[in-house]
Amino acid sequence: MPSIVTDHGITLNYQDEGPKEAPAIILIMGLGAQMTVWPEPFFYGLVKKGFRVVRFDNRDTGLSTQLEQYGSPSLVQTWLKKRFASTAAAPYTLEDMCQDTLALMGALRIKKAHLVGASMGGMIAQSLAAKHKKKVLSLTLVMSSSSMPRLCTRNFLLFMRLLRLQPVRNNEASSINYLVRLNQLIGSPGYPQDEHTLQKQAKLSVARAHTPSGFKRQLVALTYSGSREHLLPKIKAPTLVIHGLEDPIFPLCAGQKTAQSIRKAKLKVVPGMGHNFPPELMKKMTKWVAKHVTKSERKRLEKKARKCELHIMKS
Repeated sequence: MPSIVTDHGITLNYQDEGPKEAPAIILIMGLGAQMTVWPEPFFYGLVKKGFRVVRFDNRDTGLSTQLEQYGSPSLVQTWLKKRFASTAAAPYTLEDMCQDTLALMGALRIKKAHLVGASMGGMIAQSLAAKHKKKVLSLTLVMSSSSMPRLCTRNFLLFMRLLRLQPVRNNEASSINYLVRLNQLIGSPGYPQDEHTLQKQAKLSVARAHTPSGFKRQLVALTYSGSREHLLPKIKAPTLVIHGLEDPIFPLCAGQKTAQSIRKAKLKVVPGMGHNFPPELMKKMTKWVAKHVTKSERKRLEKKARKCELHIMKS
């Protein structure tokens, strides 16, 4: 896969498929996940629909820049510094990751794009749509939220289980086992995957890249960046929110609140779906996103045509 280097020295590994003149869809992945977590049927399904589709590894993930010089920051210390308005609490923030996406768009000569963000990627996409309106043609948020999960008994117990899953040793076998157990914990109850399939996926992921400390730095960035609830009313791009009814990370209420806070946003609730991409749903999800992007493109072109007509009439 090719790479670009941003003005800040961050190397971003990416994949760019489809006609270069076609409407561009940029896929932004979530916490600690490589771009290959976007399912092939979904990625190439959008390409077959006639779109230019770009996916990439966020900083500290996959084959993009690993910021090892920042070590393994403390999540607790980050929260305390943020809570008491201290400085230098995080190596980088979600805003820096927004700038990475903009840098990639610039390097690929994409002036405007349709953004599809999953989980943390949806949070990055929210900030881009609110702060860089002219760059975002439409927005699709999958299993995402406008803020970190509320601390309740359910979330606390899940968090503790996730912590216990963290591998003790930093080696290939431990990382593969961790990914398998993680996907079993946060996956879709309505679309369970057998352990053999999860093992195969985990082995491919670890073989491509092994960056356990990057996950922690991204989590610190996520924690430090705080809520985006105040930004959501500023989003003007047509928005589709796709959320699983069984999501254990961000409960359905997170998706509902996001959709309610963005003007004219549409909410698609998916029964049986957790915090992953069930293979059985990829054909439907491709259809939903393609329809949303096509409708947004049509409205944009109609608006542009009306402006041209008014300009001709005035002149």
